Amino acid sequence: MTTAAVPPLPAEDHVCPACGLDFADLPVDVAAAIVRAVPGRARALLAGRPDDALRRRPDPDTWSAAEYLCHLRDVYVTSTIRLHRARTEELPVLEPMLNDLRARRFRYADCDVPAVLGELAAAVDGVADEVRRVTREGWERRVTRLPGEERTVRWLLRNAAHEGRHHLADIDRGLRAGPPPAARG
Repeated sequence: MTTAAVPPLPAEDHVCPACGLDFADLPVDVAAAIVRAVPGRARALLAGRPDDALRRRPDPDTWSAAEYLCHLRDVYVTSTIRLHRARTEELPVLEPMLNDLRARRFRYADCDVPAVLGELAAAVDGVADEVRRVTREGWERRVTRLPGEERTVRWLLRNAAHEGRHHLADIDRGLRAGPPPAARG
């Protein structure tokens, strides 16, 4: 795989055009609270939904709620590892997540939704454990992924908060959309 196939990470001062999250204005404690709230918010969004609604893609290029749920679990597993490495290694080189490959190889569409909700909660607990171990100076430690692409530990947490906020909105939007027009017949 070439590095050209891996999209660059958002900048330290990224403002998401879709969800409005402003990395530079997001305090660490608020970012941590956003992350801690993700499992409960996901559980609430999915509660009482029929299985077919959780697995239905709003369109062929948009993941289903179940697929986004698996992605969020993997985001927080990856975030835990990245935070740990950033705390314990000098300028670690981070592996890309390879989201679409994960979705295919780990069969996100066929997941056991209640099990993944539990795994998501455990993954978020892992992030919280790592965040508690970051020292005041530790927020400025750096990681890299692509050549010339460095980010701080603070950015890692802000990005984890962004992923939760953004993809919970994706789940909500997809569930509210209902079946694609051809299937409504």
